[in-house]
Amino acid sequence: MKCFWKEVAVIPEEGDWSIALDGRPLKTPARATLVVGTPLLADAISEEWRECGDEIDPRQMPLTGLANAALDQVAPDPAKFRNELARYAEADLLCYRAEHPPKLIAVQAVEWGPLLDWARRWFDVEFVVTAGIIHVPQPRETITKLADGIKEANPFELAALSPIVTIGGSLVTALALFERAIDLDTAWTAVSVDDRWQIDQWGADDEAVAALANRRQDFAAAARFLSLLR
Repeated sequence: MKCFWKEVAVIPEEGDWSIALDGRPLKTPARATLVVGTPLLADAISEEWRECGDEIDPRQMPLTGLANAALDQVAPDPAKFRNELARYAEADLLCYRAEHPPKLIAVQAVEWGPLLDWARRWFDVEFVVTAGIIHVPQPRETITKLADGIKEANPFELAALSPIVTIGGSLVTALALFERAIDLDTAWTAVSVDDRWQIDQWGADDEAVAALANRRQDFAAAARFLSLLR
């Protein structure tokens, strides 16, 4: 789609903010007016539209995409998204450790142990940590309390949390970001341990490096979107 506008503006609307292109409200793919709840997010989205060049490239406009998802996909049924994210409590990445080699086991312990310790304190829960990929059930109370951690999340927060959880495979890490207990770099370092280990051990395959970079870009965009909601 060609860029057809000359002016991008942020419009206050009774405690919310919308974005206008040459005075016309920006719409989502479902034709809803794109309205967000913080001026920081509105400014960041408007900046994407100012910098998009001659043609719209959705990959270069991740905040707009997440806002669209919040309004068109999450808002009609937030409970569905909460339930889907809560399922990650049953098999969180941080609970499944390598069986070998010892160096990888040690790295996982250093990166993942503090996050599980934080969750133990914050939610008053316990975790079953295992070696290997065979599923082990977590205590029912742990699953319930982690799910409760996103019970009050609004559609915009859920839209941000969704890629953070699914890309990283860890609800615990996403919750730590959500509660501002860790920053983006700490979160990404934790959830990318195994991928970075494989690259370090077997060499930098161009396709694997590019795939990891794309995942980090999407992960970082979602974390930024979450931060702009506060």
